Amino acid sequence: MDIDAQLVRTLQHDGRATYQQIARALDLPRAMVSSRMRELLSSDTVRVIAAVDPGFLGQYVIAHVSIAASGPVQRLADALKETSEAVLVSAIGGSHALIAEVRVGSHDELYTLLAWIRRQSGVASIETLIYTDVVKGLFISRYQGGATIDDVDIQLIEILQRDGRASYRDLAHDVGLSATAVRSRVQRLLDLRIIKISAVEARGAGGRQISMGIGVNLVGDDREVVDLLHGSPNVEFITRTVGRFDLVATLASETPSGLLNQLEHLKSLASVNHAEGWLHLEVIKEDYARRMA
Repeated sequence: MDIDAQLVRTLQHDGRATYQQIARALDLPRAMVSSRMRELLSSDTVRVIAAVDPGFLGQYVIAHVSIAASGPVQRLADALKETSEAVLVSAIGGSHALIAEVRVGSHDELYTLLAWIRRQSGVASIETLIYTDVVKGLFISRYQGGATIDDVDIQLIEILQRDGRASYRDLAHDVGLSATAVRSRVQRLLDLRIIKISAVEARGAGGRQISMGIGVNLVGDDREVVDLLHGSPNVEFITRTVGRFDLVATLASETPSGLLNQLEHLKSLASVNHAEGWLHLEVIKEDYARRMA
């Protein structure tokens, strides 16, 4: 794994890690870490942002929607991009043209949203998977409930949704508190799993890496497959689902051969009955920010 990939993985684990902490963890010179980090962030290759856990927002239903099209999909992609329910919209290769991850408050709201998608021009058909348990996700913090926030917390969250690495001094200036008080509030939001601060990496033609979604059908128990995927640094997302697949995951690699090797290894497992992938050609939207007020 090259230095940039190591930096991105570290930021995905802790988006607010200092240069010194990252340098120590990776056994690299601090000056090298600082230089590469600044380049990755300034070029928009990587964005570090906060995301509010969907459970805290009352978004109890998360679904993966695959859309087959009868023609060009740009207009449909633009329409999906504008919907607040969609946090991810991507053009893919395969039998479907687009996928979207949508988050809503109830199954009734999901049905209404899916009906709207089906009515859009160019939609031939859709297939929907409902997430039952997100095992691994860069922006899922597993909020446990019972927490409250005030207006200052809301201000901090909205700033961190734009820039997850904003300095405590800048945050303090924006909300009118001391840097020490702000640090304590941000840490509380993290400890209560209200927010998670992680890194979003550009993908597809304009990015450093490519990614592939995979759907898996299993024979019997899923523990072997889940453990394998969860332990891989190249697997960014895993969820159990209800629908035509038992599991859905996202693989990342710098090369197509890297993705192929991961997929082939997965297919070799005795508990995997079937696995298929879809290549993300262009990520049109990846935006977890929500207005809190």
